[in-house]
Amino acid sequence: MADTQVAATGEKKTFSVVLADKLDSVSEALPKDFNKARFVQNALALINDNPALQKYTQMQLMTGLLKGAYLGLDFYSKECYLVPYGNQLNYQTDYRGAKKLVKKYSIRPVKDIYAKLVRDGDIFEETIVRGEQTFYFKPLPFNDGKIIGAFAVCLYTDGGMQYDTMSLADLENTRKSSKASNSPAWKNFTGEMYKKTVLHRLCKHIELDFENPTQQNTFMSGMEIETDPQKLAEVEIAENANVIDFEPEETAGTVTEPDGQQAMPEFMQEG
Repeated sequence: MADTQVAATGEKKTFSVVLADKLDSVSEALPKDFNKARFVQNALALINDNPALQKYTQMQLMTGLLKGAYLGLDFYSKECYLVPYGNQLNYQTDYRGAKKLVKKYSIRPVKDIYAKLVRDGDIFEETIVRGEQTFYFKPLPFNDGKIIGAFAVCLYTDGGMQYDTMSLADLENTRKSSKASNSPAWKNFTGEMYKKTVLHRLCKHIELDFENPTQQNTFMSGMEIETDPQKLAEVEIAENANVIDFEPEETAGTVTEPDGQQAMPEFMQEG
């Protein structure tokens, strides 16, 4: 698809022109520093480079692209995605996009935000210090043991912090209910997907001051893990019936960090 032709009032406009016109019509909902020319160029490159996206309608593509535009995120730089799922095209904010937005819009200035895995043998303890909940984490050196959980931390410039944790059961329930539970990302880079999951959950609890309500709503919807209602129902039934049929796939060495045996694709890297 060089630049999709679409009919409009007796003349044909290229997809890039239609997208640019649409962005002009919603300019009040876009970030003040939004670069329309760059966004259109990168959006077109994204579609040209991904044949799986080209089967969707102009309306579906436009709807997904606009969500990224509202947040000022770049699809081509892997800050957000259009995720094909059958006849649906879903928008999702990526790990690096979430970090970018938190640092930009947090009411409380952010120094850093990241996620870590907790493996068998690591020390992870939650405690109360001077009335505030905190934690202590000491990983074993070069630990390739079984993953038992994950946590995400937001460090503020004033010295404070905010964090969230998820057990392996929590992470796997999220995975099982995901539309993409059998995707290469979940199968080959399970640990990285666990980190993305807990960081997404933390980001939803950080107080952000967006420029308009459209950005706020788009951020919240884009941070949700896309779930399959049928899979979610199956997980809930299994839990309510006290059926324990999950055995973690990874053993030592099967879920690798970036320095492991399998190279991590660019879209999974923290950036």
